[in-house]
Amino acid sequence: MKEYKVIKPSLGFRKRHEKLEDLINKYAKEGWTLKTITDNQHGGISYIVFEREKNR
Repeated sequence: MKEYKVIKPSLGFRKRHEKLEDLINKYAKEGWTLKTITDNQHGGISYIVFEREKNR
């Protein structure tokens, strides 16, 4: 069985790519796999969905 985590990141305007990379790596260390990134109408990120096995 899988479980999911949905987050709404606040990356700011400076060094957005580095902050996004750090955020993804942080969750990867906890066993999460990036599933989906949805963007908003302004070109920013609305939500990030991570997935992992529930019974680890």
